[in-house]
Amino acid sequence: MKPIPYAKQYIDEDDIKAVVDVLRSDWITQGPRIKDFEDTLCAYTGAKYAVAVSNGTAALHIACLAADIKEGDEVITSPMTFAASANCVLYCGGKPVFADIDRDTANINTAEIRTKITDRVKALIPVHFAGHSCDMKAIKDIADEYGLTVIEDAAHALGAEYKGKKIGSCEYSDMTIFSFHPVKSITTGEGGAILTNRKDLYEKLMSLRTHGITKDEKIMSRNDGSWYYEQRYLGVNYRITDFQCVLGLSQMKKLDGFVKRRKEIAEMYRKGLSEEAGITLPVERGDVRSAWHIYCIRVKDSQTRKRVFDSLRDSGIFPQVHYLPVYMHPYYEQLGYGKGLCPEAEDFYQREISIPLYPSMTDEEVSYVIDKVSEHVRGEG
Repeated sequence: MKPIPYAKQYIDEDDIKAVVDVLRSDWITQGPRIKDFEDTLCAYTGAKYAVAVSNGTAALHIACLAADIKEGDEVITSPMTFAASANCVLYCGGKPVFADIDRDTANINTAEIRTKITDRVKALIPVHFAGHSCDMKAIKDIADEYGLTVIEDAAHALGAEYKGKKIGSCEYSDMTIFSFHPVKSITTGEGGAILTNRKDLYEKLMSLRTHGITKDEKIMSRNDGSWYYEQRYLGVNYRITDFQCVLGLSQMKKLDGFVKRRKEIAEMYRKGLSEEAGITLPVERGDVRSAWHIYCIRVKDSQTRKRVFDSLRDSGIFPQVHYLPVYMHPYYEQLGYGKGLCPEAEDFYQREISIPLYPSMTDEEVSYVIDKVSEHVRGEG
């Protein structure tokens, strides 16, 4: 059995040909395929506008800039996520505030959000952990009550659904961000996007990704000629390329198939591991269709986790752990955050292992993972 990573991109000859064709064209950077990709994202999710950028972190950053997060503002998010979900607030001079998670989904707990609201809170960044949607209606109700901006971190969740709507529709949010890193639902190598139904945010995001510069006559202060452009904001260079976006277009044709295969693998894991007393399996709530970005099992305790993790690696299986709670990273500890802030998140981290899940996994590989996980959890390996 060849080594089995926890995640892996799927690239076929159609993807390669699409990229090569663009590389042979006149446009490789800011060309027409970027808009084509953005339009495809809108058509798939139901959102009105999409802005493709260089990566998911860039998407989070300019979403916060568009939401006018600044020094002194607080933004509530989940600790059970990659650091970028909170770093984007720091980039703007704001303060991340961490609300604890639900035990079953590892998503942000809406009741905990309420306990964290102060008059300084300006936005919420719920994270769809592992591809399973947060309870977005409850989150939007809180946001509407307090006048807060909602930015969905859907880096894990392209292809997922909530209450019959695609994640990215922005039905319950002001903006939704995606990541197209190789381990995500689709890949553009590196890449990301922000989706929104608000024209004001779309126009600001379009400018922010390109140094804050615009050529839009409707918002420029003057027009000295067809060559003229002007900087309206302190923006950044978060532009994506045509050859990345044509890869994204090719991948989008396969997205539903990718999600279908991920669900099949998740179901094989559920059936194969459900009788193991030492394992807690992930759930899928009734109003959600998960994208199954990662498959997170939980074992008895941290000692068991280390033993199982190391034993799996010795067996040629390379799992991962998602995640050290953001506020427990040394940088955040230097900012005054500390252990004990979110007990459910800390317990989840101590016991979590992400076992392999990606579309090109074979049934044989899945069965091998099931056998080895069961064996090592029992301590038989």
